[in-house]
Amino acid sequence: QVQLVESGGGLVQAGGSLRLSCAASGNIFVINAMGWYRQAPGKQRDLVAVITRGGSTNYADSVKGRFTISRDNAKNTVYLQMNSLKPEDTAVYYCNAQVIEVVPGSARITEYDYWGQGTQVTVSS
Repeated sequence: QVQLVESGGGLVQAGGSLRLSCAASGNIFVINAMGWYRQAPGKQRDLVAVITRGGSTNYADSVKGRFTISRDNAKNTVYLQMNSLKPEDTAVYYCNAQVIEVVPGSARITEYDYWGQGTQVTVSS
């Protein structure tokens, strides 16, 4: 069992900045990729940015040059620095982690996707 706890969301004016954090805890052997997704009302959940354990990143075209994803493997934490925010960035932002876990009582491993509870980001005009 793994939990993801997010923080840093809030209300900001267009052009402002926010920094989201997501810390994973629980039965963690290693975390592979971590990422941020967002979902606006009535829309599907879309990828914002992902980062591998080794630091390779990928961004949605809509946030390139404005958002930066990073991680601290020692703290099992991923961050999303959000600059030059636009009203269209308004959404619930969800943290995702691909966690490698040891199966109890065996030498087997398994990978499972975990999601945070979501944090609201609202950008006013």
